[in-house]
Amino acid sequence: MLLAIGAYFYSSLALWAQASDSQTDEANKSWTATTDSHSENADLIRIIESHTQSGNSTLDVQLVQRRGSDGHFEPYQDIEKETVQVDAATVRTTTRTFGRDADGVRTLVEVVDEEKHALAEGDSNVVRVTSDLDANGNLQLVQRRIEETKKTSPNAEETKTTVMLPSVNGGLVPGVKVQERRKRSPDGTIESHKTTLLPDGAGNWQVGEMQRASIRQEGENRRTEERVSLPDSEGKLAEVSRTVSKEAAIASGEKRNTVETYSINVPGATGDGGLQLVERATSAQQTGSTGQQVTEQQVEQVNPGDPGSGLRVTTVSIDTVRPGASGGQATRTIQARDANGNFGVISVDTAKSDNVHAIQIHIAPFDTAKKEPQ
Repeated sequence: MLLAIGAYFYSSLALWAQASDSQTDEANKSWTATTDSHSENADLIRIIESHTQSGNSTLDVQLVQRRGSDGHFEPYQDIEKETVQVDAATVRTTTRTFGRDADGVRTLVEVVDEEKHALAEGDSNVVRVTSDLDANGNLQLVQRRIEETKKTSPNAEETKTTVMLPSVNGGLVPGVKVQERRKRSPDGTIESHKTTLLPDGAGNWQVGEMQRASIRQEGENRRTEERVSLPDSEGKLAEVSRTVSKEAAIASGEKRNTVETYSINVPGATGDGGLQLVERATSAQQTGSTGQQVTEQQVEQVNPGDPGSGLRVTTVSIDTVRPGASGGQATRTIQARDANGNFGVISVDTAKSDNVHAIQIHIAPFDTAKKEPQ
């Protein structure tokens, strides 16, 4: 997990609730950041990022390098993201990913074009087109994603997403459909209901997954709950996992977060169909008077060798961000339990930036958002 880009992402429900940190004017100014990531069984990776603004456009560049056998860093992957505010209602984003061939020559391997339109009454639509390099070295259209969001009432909205995928007969055909409804109650609770539909091969659409989520805010404390249901062997929906996240502001400058995951699949055990606690992730963040931020995280999981013994700590990480007059520095150290039950350092990431916001660690629930098919 790379520190410079390691902000955790919420599900669309939490985004609608404005749970993620908003960017400040300072964060939007031009900046650069460098991250060195060293893992136990991998070469040192260096990521150089830059953010540049010019008029109505911004350019974000991420250069990934890895250390070669001679000790020097070699280019590995480049990602360029250009965002243009076309007009008051339209934003166009193009992301280009470049790889390197055996001779180190930069080659374009993927292009993602996105255009977002803000419509009247709070509605919006987004079209995202992805093209990948084919066997002949040409860009080939591989996906078109269309999202349409409509306000159904002052406190509710609905998003319909269609993912177009390649057909065996050529061209693109609907491969996934997602319908999501979000509603804010008078007490501030936000509820979401998302249904993913998949084709059955006979021209019909069947429910492939259903998610229900809710966010309840009480002062500075927040509780998030997500439930996932899948069709069983008879096609009936059955709950297979549940995630409960609790965020609390303990005192001035201190935050705590706990995420518990329940599942019908227990590592090393034959499940009985009921939900059991399989993982608990906890984090504590403290911010000092100088702005230094220290975050300690630990993950407890079921031991596959002895699933009945409860959870045990498997990984521990410590993040430290030190702001300065000319930017900031950060360090992330991750320890993991080995086969003998001992903890050892498996990765160390360090980052420097001329803008502390570029390396700010955002404390949020561990990523519980279920990824939609790409």
